[in-house]
Amino acid sequence: MAKLPLVAIVGRPNVGKSTLFNRIAGKRISIERDEAGVTRDRIYADCEWCGHRFSLVDTGGIDLKSDDEFAKHIIRQVDIALSMSDVIVFVADGKEGLVASDQEVATKLRKSKKPVIIAVNKLDNFNTDAIYDFYNLGFGDVCPISSTQGKGVGDLLDKIVENFDKVEIETEAEDVLKIAIVGKPNAGKSSLINRLVGEDRVIVSSIAGTTRDAVDIPFNYNKQKFMLIDTAGLRRKAKIEDESVERYSVFRAIDAIRRADVCVLVVDSSEEITEQDTKIAGLILEEEKPIVVVLNKWDLIEKDTKTMNKFEERIKIDLAFMSYYKSVYLSALTGKRMEKLMQAVLEVYNNSCRRITTGALNDLIQNACLSTPPPSKNGKKLKIYYATQTGIKPPSFTIFVNDLNILTDNYTRFLENVIRKSVDFSGTPIKINVKAKREEDIK
Repeated sequence: MAKLPLVAIVGRPNVGKSTLFNRIAGKRISIERDEAGVTRDRIYADCEWCGHRFSLVDTGGIDLKSDDEFAKHIIRQVDIALSMSDVIVFVADGKEGLVASDQEVATKLRKSKKPVIIAVNKLDNFNTDAIYDFYNLGFGDVCPISSTQGKGVGDLLDKIVENFDKVEIETEAEDVLKIAIVGKPNAGKSSLINRLVGEDRVIVSSIAGTTRDAVDIPFNYNKQKFMLIDTAGLRRKAKIEDESVERYSVFRAIDAIRRADVCVLVVDSSEEITEQDTKIAGLILEEEKPIVVVLNKWDLIEKDTKTMNKFEERIKIDLAFMSYYKSVYLSALTGKRMEKLMQAVLEVYNNSCRRITTGALNDLIQNACLSTPPPSKNGKKLKIYYATQTGIKPPSFTIFVNDLNILTDNYTRFLENVIRKSVDFSGTPIKINVKAKREEDIK
């Protein structure tokens, strides 16, 4: 499976990088404000142009002369974006023209040895005379654009996708199951990996934030190949600012989640489940990945016969938005119950690949409609004609009805629960798509 090419948007502060990002992405994702330093974390989106799919990442403004600690974090963040990118779009301000800080950014970009396209922005009147000084930077391609009006953005995208043929896009092996190990700092992710692979492959430290990048670690289990992706711990934003921890690690973790076949969320069982734990779970939900929740440091918990049940009830409340999760209680430090982890990983992955025959699925739906009749609206009753499974990873179902406006979210969730009660989809999300179909077309 080939990874999508990554295009990084970079430049000094307040040149319109986020506006360009939103224009290409086709929706407002990055914050746009006439103020330097608004974009702090990298924002990303999957995009397509003329049949070419790629990932786009927005970055904070580069101010190489600033002594501000926050500016230094942004530069570290940009450095990671540059190292991961295949093509760089260097955005400049056409109204101000070429300035010294643009020269400084250009010097930095030359060191990356990546294809660089200069986008001279804010040319709302499309006065292309403003672009000629930028050829002196020596990158070759210079595109006049107006991000706010969309002028010239198509030509810029043409230049971007032309470069995809000139770069080698990494291809990941199809037969290797990839497992992302994610969680907040100091939950025991690195200890868990070292226990799985049987050696000290990653640094283990009680200092939160030791792991800064995502690290791929191959290993075998029961004669099957796996790839573990160790990631930096994701902190709350306030903690990142207050304690000066590198913000760029967040993007690495998100990238790891996107690449993974299964995500393992490591939680410190000696603490309450935190808001940050639930936010990481939310990222996994957004990427529609199977999940195993590991309650690590289980050796530190004083137990009786009901301790695990009490923990499970609490997790069900905290993770009510993804009630399908699979949980495992273990200690990476002592190795106790470690065998449960890989069993759970394989189980949720296999569940994400599970299929239901169309006949069995429709029997489930029909019986559900008999037990709990579909809703009505303005005297018109919802009719469910039939359903079919349309995909896996995650399992996806399409249900054909007479009127989309009658179907409620509650009834859709009811149908999902009916499917889950009859078929083991534990640990994996499932998608239900609904389409309207005329009754005469069914007949």
